[in-house]
Amino acid sequence: MRRSGLSQMSVTRAWSASVASCKLCICAALFTLRLMTTAAEALQRLKDGNRRFVERLRSHEASLGGSPRMQLTQDQQPFAIILGCSDSRVPAEIVFDQGLGDLFVIRVAGNIVAPSLIGSVEFAAAQFGTRLVVVLGHTRCGAIQATLEELRRPAENQSPNIRSIVDRVRPSIEGLLRTELRNDEEALIRQAVRANVGVSVSHLRYGSDVLERLIRNEGLAVVGAEYSLETGEVEFFGAAECGAG
Repeated sequence: MRRSGLSQMSVTRAWSASVASCKLCICAALFTLRLMTTAAEALQRLKDGNRRFVERLRSHEASLGGSPRMQLTQDQQPFAIILGCSDSRVPAEIVFDQGLGDLFVIRVAGNIVAPSLIGSVEFAAAQFGTRLVVVLGHTRCGAIQATLEELRRPAENQSPNIRSIVDRVRPSIEGLLRTELRNDEEALIRQAVRANVGVSVSHLRYGSDVLERLIRNEGLAVVGAEYSLETGEVEFFGAAECGAG
């Protein structure tokens, strides 16, 4: 009986060790896969995830949080960096159907680019080897509307902190008020959102020595995108930067 008990204990220990070894192999495979994710592959994953979101087909992996939580206590390997708006209706992990550890998300009103935000993008791209940066704007953006209103009717006693956001959005859209778009509010806001995304993309591509080097030598791509509050779809522009259509 004693020998049988010892034998059963040995089998149990061997089984536990085998399971642990399998878990380590899976974690290592996931780690390697993420290290090998190119900008084009990352973009396709985002497109696929957004399609699932629009079709309400949330993935099993995303619902479980993607990579095992214990693995993420030691390291992270996000496959994309998202610089998006703080708007509560545009959470990147949800609209792209991703889980824990999949995306490095930076959120600020108006998806503007300031030194600390560039530094955050630099950190993720250099530290984790992430090769895709997406500037994510969205339809009916409040920061854009507030800036247009400020350009038309400057407010008195505006918070200097809010003004700092408006001042960063202003250069990308003030020229639109000198076009025929000023007579079509819907079209004006729609174009202003895209213009603002474009300026943020340009700032990231050409306003950082670190990012310029990674773009030139290591396959980093910076693209723009717009999320539709009405449909849930994300439209990407500048995808050719990462070899995607």
